[in-house]
Amino acid sequence: MKNIIENEVGAILTDILDDYKKGRAVDKMDIYNQPDKTEIMDILDRLFSIVYPGFFRDKTHKIYNIEHSVSTMIEDVMFHLNKQICVVLKYTKEFGDNEEEKLEQFAQKATVSFMRRIPKVREYLETDLQAAYDGDPAARSKDEIVFSYPGLYAITVYRLAHELFLLGVPLIPRMMTEQAHSKTGIDIHPGATIGKYFFIDHGTGIVIGETTIIGCHVKLYQGVTLGALSTKGGQKLRDVRCHPTIGDNVTIYSGASILGGKTVIEEGVVIGGNSFITQSIKKGTKVSVRNQELIYHSGDESLHHKEQDESWFYII
Repeated sequence: MKNIIENEVGAILTDILDDYKKGRAVDKMDIYNQPDKTEIMDILDRLFSIVYPGFFRDKTHKIYNIEHSVSTMIEDVMFHLNKQICVVLKYTKEFGDNEEEKLEQFAQKATVSFMRRIPKVREYLETDLQAAYDGDPAARSKDEIVFSYPGLYAITVYRLAHELFLLGVPLIPRMMTEQAHSKTGIDIHPGATIGKYFFIDHGTGIVIGETTIIGCHVKLYQGVTLGALSTKGGQKLRDVRCHPTIGDNVTIYSGASILGGKTVIEEGVVIGGNSFITQSIKKGTKVSVRNQELIYHSGDESLHHKEQDESWFYII
């Protein structure tokens, strides 16, 4: 019997190689000058071990000695991060035309500056951990939150990526936060500005846009969007403030959307579930969507249900 597949391999190969010659945006033939996603994820894993010492052990060490282990991890992170920054600098229009020596110098300075910011990142994360513990009665311990809460994981990745973003490192911060997005369903752009004591409860479906500003002691539930009113302008909107400002001590319940660069949610506001907000909200306001009328069908009768008292909403 004639093997159809075997006979067609050569023709298929020719077709695909010919297509590669068309210069499509999806083609990156110089694989050695592209960022290594696997290596960047390994860097992220080691950063977690540095940020949360003792929680995430490196299995290559038979005996855990904190000074030796952390020293080894720091050297490893700095070596690989420096290498990846050099690669992404060449890859971007902003830095691509610079001399090799200048790229290397920028990469080294960015790497050192980033690692020196780790204590600051840990300071913020300690407040985020406290906010999660204080805000979730289901949490039995802070260890439980570090080991298992997707919200804290996504926030940790964001806080690390944000420091790289502030240092002007291209691409890598976004690769990090998108990894957290794929793992947790929580999408936080590394360019967003987020204060201390930030708590994400449940988290799935949360979106926080690039120019969002969030104050301290803010709590978000699943499905919240802090986004732009419109992205029709495409690349013309780059570096334009498109996302909302959220003040201190704000709680935003599940499914709420707050959109627009001119939208300011002032201190102490509570936003109810499924609210759609495109205008600023004054300090201390409580916003809720009027309950839909519920109809219960029981046999031949349809019973209309009265709207419930919403006072419970404000005390959670």
